[in-house]
Formats: sequence, structure tokens, C-alpha cells
Amino acid sequence: MTVAPDVDGVRVISCTGEFDQDSLGPFRQAVADALADPVRTIVVDVSPITFADSSMLNELIRLRNSGRPLILAGPLNPQMARLFELTSADQIFTVVDGIEAARAL
Repeated sequence: MTVAPDVDGVRVISCTGEFDQDSLGPFRQAVADALADPVRTIVVDVSPITFADSSMLNELIRLRNSGRPLILAGPLNPQMARLFELTSADQIFTVVDGIEAARAL
């Protein structure tokens, strides 16, 4: 996981690899740091995620409900897209293709 320097009030958190209950610590910390800072929008780059379970989805929902604008930079991998479809999360998240498209919103 990497966190890019803020540009124009946008914080980008890039997630790489698998995310489940046992591997969410760094993501939770990056989110806590972003929420503590005066960033305008949080972008989570989910395109490099190879696996995400309901624990990751719950963290994304918590972040969405924080009141801070959230954009997911995709595309979603097939497994994550299926998770979003089955849970109707695809109806509540803004997912765009790529970080630059997310920054532009």
C-alpha cells in the first residue's frame, strides 16, 4: 500500500494485493491519517487489488460514511466486481477508470 502526496486537496491511497481481516491494518491506518488531515477528497486506487473480502468492503463503507468525498479508482478486478454486485455496493460507490479520472472529479 502506498499513499501519494496530496495534490489540490486529494489524497490517493493505492492498495495492492489481498485484503482481508488479517491484512487491513495498513489500510485502516492510511484511512485514519487521511481523515485526520484536511484533505478534500479521498481516492482509493483499487485496481491493483487481487482479492478483497467483506472486511475490506466494510472498511470502504465506513470510509464512505465518514462524510469525506470518496472515489474508487478502478477498474475493479472480477472478484471485487462480483463482491460489489452481490452486495449492491456497486450502487453506492463512485468507481472510475484510473487515478487521473478520479482526481478530475
